[in-house]
Amino acid sequence: MSVSVPGNATAGAQAGGGGHGAAAGGATSSVDHAVVNKMLSHYLLIVLGAVSGALLIWRVTTVLVRYVRTVTCLHNDQQRYFAKPSHNYSWFQKNILYAPIFSKRHNREFQISSALNVGTLPSRLQLFFLLAYLGTNVAFCVMTIDFSGPLGQVAALIRNRTGYLAVVNMIPLFLMAGRNNPLINLLGISFDTFNLLHRWFGRIVMLESVAHTVAWLVGNASKNGWSAAFNTAITVKFLMWGFISTCAMIALCIQASSIFRHAYYETFKIAHIALAILAVLGLWYHLDLKKLPQLKYLYAVCALWIFDRAARFLRVGYRNIGAGGTKTLVEALPGGACRVTVSMARPWDFRPGQHAYLYMPSIGFWQSHPFTVAWSDEAEQLDGEKGLPMDRHDVLYQKKTSVSFIIRGRTGFTGALYSRAAANPDGKLVTRCLVEGPYRGSHQLHSYGTVMLFAGGVGVTQAVPHVRDLVAGYSNGTVAARKVIMVWVIQTPEHLEWIRPWMTEILAMEKRREVLKIMLFVSRPRSTKEIHSPSSTVQMFPGRPNIDTLLGMEMENQIGTMAVTVCGPGALSDEVRRAVRNKQYNGAVDFVEEAFSW
Repeated sequence: MSVSVPGNATAGAQAGGGGHGAAAGGATSSVDHAVVNKMLSHYLLIVLGAVSGALLIWRVTTVLVRYVRTVTCLHNDQQRYFAKPSHNYSWFQKNILYAPIFSKRHNREFQISSALNVGTLPSRLQLFFLLAYLGTNVAFCVMTIDFSGPLGQVAALIRNRTGYLAVVNMIPLFLMAGRNNPLINLLGISFDTFNLLHRWFGRIVMLESVAHTVAWLVGNASKNGWSAAFNTAITVKFLMWGFISTCAMIALCIQASSIFRHAYYETFKIAHIALAILAVLGLWYHLDLKKLPQLKYLYAVCALWIFDRAARFLRVGYRNIGAGGTKTLVEALPGGACRVTVSMARPWDFRPGQHAYLYMPSIGFWQSHPFTVAWSDEAEQLDGEKGLPMDRHDVLYQKKTSVSFIIRGRTGFTGALYSRAAANPDGKLVTRCLVEGPYRGSHQLHSYGTVMLFAGGVGVTQAVPHVRDLVAGYSNGTVAARKVIMVWVIQTPEHLEWIRPWMTEILAMEKRREVLKIMLFVSRPRSTKEIHSPSSTVQMFPGRPNIDTLLGMEMENQIGTMAVTVCGPGALSDEVRRAVRNKQYNGAVDFVEEAFSW
């Protein structure tokens, strides 16, 4: 199995036949196909660069529009101009930007059992891009190849083409896998979307690798027989490493399927990294033993992986080393959840929507898991020996940031964490935790006159920071928001304990009553006595909310452009998405879904 360009006679001889362009179709043809292979591979990168460029223009335009809207609406309590929908833009949002593939289902998982599911569906726009890119790869694999020629010659051309494209596709594959992918912030695309693209690009690389291997076997077997072809593949060192790489890629795609990924996530992560290293290592030897030109693309792949790992290491070191390190308190809460509060070693510039990865060696030695930052506090840590702060460095040194997370105990890491905390008499656990972050936090809602935040269960961790940010901004006159509505769906009233201290602080904020309304829906109340509304601005209802009705009521008195966000179970997210799409022509409304599929 060779990834070499046509014309490599030495590789062809050691491969035991099969032809490498020159032997298959003459010197002129060999040079032509070598140039075509390289050109088409570069075209793939140009296509991805063009798409990224278009998304960057969209991103810059969106940021400028939101900035202008924010500045214009700071002292405008009506914001009528920005409340009016644009017919063409509303059509685009309803039918393309926010549209699922079919009528409704997008983020709701296809569940086989409580432990097994087969994943979610991409959006309509994501599907269009994936099909277009897959079609481009298929076209590039067969373009300019004359399939009427001898079998050995055709197989050699397909072998070289697919091998070349597979290596080039590994560059975006590894870029999209990184937590520190610079395109996340640059293009405003979520890690969840890049994670989806990473999985599908991996399947494309795997299919091209398999086609590359099969093409070599067919070409060799057409002259020497299948037994000789397989024997050559596992005895010639350069071919053996290529065969190992292809097998590792096949194993990667099998174990990365949703069923295995969800059922054995911790095991999946370890196996995924090990198989990825094996695939890259095998490919490296496969290319390096013959000094093939595709090796330069593998340099970029390795550089991306090293950059991401180094950035993670530096983040962990910077955030957790110094000033006594981090200190962590885990509190077991009703409803099988934990409140994890980490006192950071260094100050943290907190923004709503940020998430971080937590390492707890005492719970899972090598594991790290992402969680949304639900709350952040900053306090002065005065040291009598240092006296009063003399400069900016001293001021920063004396600030101590604490960040809090709500973690629902399920299986694996989260289940073990809750069990350890609940096992203590007071339901509290002091442990060591390393925080890697912050990540993301790019969805700022300052430019919207009306903001409606839907949350289900622990999804409230996404809504609470935005509520505090918008209420403070309204009081200070720094945001366009005039109406903020938080809708939280919980199973029982005891789940209110998860965020009680933070909501107490929010409800005490200046001018809160003028801008904020909270609606709590209890889906499984034990009795009607549990359902009571403390005030007109904090209301509690039994059952599940009617998303269409709630959204319609708020849009009747909409101020400015409306933002509707959702974070919670897939069924809730899909219901809110459907309601927003149906209301596109009733007013200017944007939709933001916070999700983290794994």
